[in-house]
Amino acid sequence: MDEEFVKYVNRSSYRVKVLRSLKERPKMPSQIAVDCNILQNHISKVLSLLSELGLIVCINPEIKKGRIYRLSEDGEEILKYLK
Repeated sequence: MDEEFVKYVNRSSYRVKVLRSLKERPKMPSQIAVDCNILQNHISKVLSLLSELGLIVCINPEIKKGRIYRLSEDGEEILKYLK
């Protein structure tokens, strides 16, 4: 895992919290927001970024409401290096 990439993810407590929350099981954004104690509008931005980075995957992208996210293989790998 690229050290700079790990540092980038570690710089945001929101990114780290969301990845750790998804370690347990796939979840909807509202569930992640409650688990992480983060406002849902912030969760949406973090999910978009983590998805672009290839760390999470939406398992039902065709649905507008009730989307479910899970860790990708890279997401599971990077968890080993997070603070």
